[in-house]
Amino acid sequence: MAVDRNDTSDHGAPDAVAAPFLRLKSSIRTLYEGDTFGCIKFRYALLALDIITVLFIIATSFMPRNRVVESLDVVFGVLILADFAARMIISRQPLHDLARVSTWTDIVVIISFLAPLAGEAGGFLRAFRTLRLLRDYQMVARLRIDSPFFRRNEEVVFAVANLGVFIFVMTGIVYETQKSHNHQIANYADALYFTVTALTTTGFGDITLPGTVGRLITVVIMIFGVTLFLNLAKALLAPSKVRFPCPVCGLQRHDVDAVHCKACGTIVNIPDEGMD
Repeated sequence: MAVDRNDTSDHGAPDAVAAPFLRLKSSIRTLYEGDTFGCIKFRYALLALDIITVLFIIATSFMPRNRVVESLDVVFGVLILADFAARMIISRQPLHDLARVSTWTDIVVIISFLAPLAGEAGGFLRAFRTLRLLRDYQMVARLRIDSPFFRRNEEVVFAVANLGVFIFVMTGIVYETQKSHNHQIANYADALYFTVTALTTTGFGDITLPGTVGRLITVVIMIFGVTLFLNLAKALLAPSKVRFPCPVCGLQRHDVDAVHCKACGTIVNIPDEGMD
């Protein structure tokens, strides 16, 4: 049977088109998952972007809308959109990632920045992204290497991050659901004040959320907020631990002055950084 030589070129054309995309995908994956100094700096920059974004949302919530703020909204929206697109490009399971709550919170945040009329408080959901970055294995491993403070206070850092994210998100929800009909919630400061007083169960009573929806939001804040607050107190008051894998059983956390592993009794030579 004769072979049409044009078939080779036809099959090669898609490869030629796909090659640049594959190279771009490989470069992006290296940037997000690589171990080089540049890749590590890039991931720290992403973490810094999330923190700056949350601070920007808080600061601008007390400012009148103007062109400068709206221009910065677009800048943040484009940066977040670029990060979101890059993560979707390198995703090994895009359909699975689309089903994640964190993916849809990113979409809401992007819309809130690029179309502010959709509700600026949606930007508070960006705090979820900060929490996800802190839970990323590579980021946590790098922080343990680079930061002695993080190694000594890892549990406290995570407890503060969990509580902070909850407060930011619930403040945004309280403000968005109450600003149109509750004269007691005039700005984010009022919403934050109510969230913190409900979370700590102080309940001064000067600000309340009327209606069924308001009461349900209050219940959610009290139940989950108290739990997160107690976790923070536990992390602050519990005896400090050091992370060092036992060579026999693999137990990760030990007392600072431990000589033997509590699980198997093996002698553990935990490195001591000394005291300044």
